[in-house]
Amino acid sequence: MRFCIVSQNVVKGDGQGRANYEIVKEAIRRGHHFTLIASKVAEDLAESNQVTWVNISVKHLPSILLRDLVFSWQSTQWLKKNRETLDVVQVYGCVTAFPGDVNTVQFLHNGWLRSPVHTARQRQDILGRYQWLYTTLNARWERRALNQAQVVIAVSERVEQELLSIGIPKDTVRVIFNGVDVQEFVPGQRERAHWDLPEGVPMALFVGDIRSNRKNLETVLSAMVAVPNLHLTVVGSTEGSPYIERAKTLGIGDRVHFLGYRLDVAEIMKAVDFFVFPSRYEPFGMVVTEAMATGLPVITCKTTGASEVITPAAGIVLPESEDVEALSKALATLADNPDRRAQMGKAGRAIVEQHSWASKARQYIDLLEELGKSAQLSPA
Repeated sequence: MRFCIVSQNVVKGDGQGRANYEIVKEAIRRGHHFTLIASKVAEDLAESNQVTWVNISVKHLPSILLRDLVFSWQSTQWLKKNRETLDVVQVYGCVTAFPGDVNTVQFLHNGWLRSPVHTARQRQDILGRYQWLYTTLNARWERRALNQAQVVIAVSERVEQELLSIGIPKDTVRVIFNGVDVQEFVPGQRERAHWDLPEGVPMALFVGDIRSNRKNLETVLSAMVAVPNLHLTVVGSTEGSPYIERAKTLGIGDRVHFLGYRLDVAEIMKAVDFFVFPSRYEPFGMVVTEAMATGLPVITCKTTGASEVITPAAGIVLPESEDVEALSKALATLADNPDRRAQMGKAGRAIVEQHSWASKARQYIDLLEELGKSAQLSPA
């Protein structure tokens, strides 16, 4: 069959891009052909004779909104001319104005717009107004695109509930959790000295965007004040981030180690004791399951979609992202109990082994094949 994905990225380096990459790899294994309408495609896929890459270059454009608009317009024009050559088209949200048969929701702008921590509610400056405009436009386009799809895939039950709340019919929604690379993220030990991190102290890890407040590093820092023996490693670009100064103001600057943006997260995870990620709005949060795959116990909250796969044996899921006292207790519990950490780590690894990318890709291709067969049987 001839399938198509419309997405700006089809690479292993980010969430949506990684999902796309694994779906295409599974399709190739089954003998299908994939057309990729994208700005960036992994080299091994681009070189495959079972892949056609329709390259839409937008990286030279000055803003995300402009890049999205140009990508949407060009992809729509291509699909108008070539749709009849394809069996099934899979899109993401409002990435294109052309109706997709399958629409996968990794991030719901309608949900983010209603969040109390949306940037526009935290900032009254030009950035806040821009973010409000960007999210509002995407929410409008997104709703139209989702209503045009035969099947809407939610990456968590949290996203499913958000979809139902905006009127997407329940019988069109399916939940497929994001996967995890259980070969790249594996338990092990690494010397902390490689990253100039202190040995002999309990060490938590936070990975995420620390230039805005959505990932909620600020609550982690506040909670650390009451856990004086705990150190924290932070991975994420520090450019424009307020949290280095925030850590100093709280008097914990010597216990918080900012490594900046890193590509070796899988190795850093082997050098720490547990993972903390109380994001305020997170449709899934693959970094949580990646930590579990590495054998780390995790602390997160119900506002993170990945919390749905965590059992009490594998981690601590807090009801509220803003509860500093509860987070402090969770941090102290793991900091002071190496035996419990080890037990939780093993339990977490066992859970995510059932959520490998290979298994998720099979679910996607099974669905695309099902829709493709139906389309071939339908009268023209």
